[in-house]
Amino acid sequence: MARKHHPDANADDPSALEKFKQVQAAWAVLSDDTKRNNFDKYGTPDGTPDGPPFDGTNPQDGGRGHAYTSDGGQVPFDLEELLSGFGAGGGAGGTFGGRGDWPIRGQDVRSKIEVPFMLAAEGGTYELRFPRGSGLPSEVLSITVPAGVDTGSVIRLSGQGTPGINGGAAGDLLVSLNVAPHPWFRREAANVLLEIPISITECALGTKVDVPTVSDGVVTLTIPPGTSSGAKLRLRNKGIRDRRTGEHSHMLAVVKIVAPKDIDDRTKELLEELKTTCQQDCRATLWA
Repeated sequence: MARKHHPDANADDPSALEKFKQVQAAWAVLSDDTKRNNFDKYGTPDGTPDGPPFDGTNPQDGGRGHAYTSDGGQVPFDLEELLSGFGAGGGAGGTFGGRGDWPIRGQDVRSKIEVPFMLAAEGGTYELRFPRGSGLPSEVLSITVPAGVDTGSVIRLSGQGTPGINGGAAGDLLVSLNVAPHPWFRREAANVLLEIPISITECALGTKVDVPTVSDGVVTLTIPPGTSSGAKLRLRNKGIRDRRTGEHSHMLAVVKIVAPKDIDDRTKELLEELKTTCQQDCRATLWA
């Protein structure tokens, strides 16, 4: 019944958590011989002869009562109903037996980390300092980050969640990733964009520019004559590694014309000579 009503398996059922608590509360009584005897004899769910009563109810009459949680709260449960869920036939004996041999899987734990852009692109390891609980020392976990992950990706670390009960398997640690921004590169789907600042003359006459890439260091990019601002030049297989195929995506070099802020008289004179021709050519192309 714990597996059936476990919150992780019933994300869309808000009542599952309450049912799960009821099962745990009943198990806290039934798995301990002393508490179970006191439950049967005195009707005290905390396992002591002089413990809090069942608000006037008799555990021998239907077995309805309350177990008390560590924070003092009450969790109501119906012993007969719960036992019947284990095929015990509605009695206190049957296949349940009152023994502490029922394994319960631990709950999954969620955490968030921010990883560098290049680590997400190429893959690698990340050291996560993970707190285990109040008063317990933090544990350093080495996480393998697959190549090509993006913000929102989740890495599952098996067995690193909450410990199980009665020999049950531990839950998992689910680590959500946020990829930090890069000062040069910007991701667009599987591709990577990089702005290339060039001058007006380089744009008009063409040039060669050394540019950084994600996967292959610095390469030389040829910018053809007459390249306009905003043009995207493809660098094949210089982007992010695909974690399924192992191949790299493309990089797109986005041309950005940067006009000079301070020009001398001679430069201004030359630009004035080109001004009329350039404007006519631009308008003719735009409105053709």
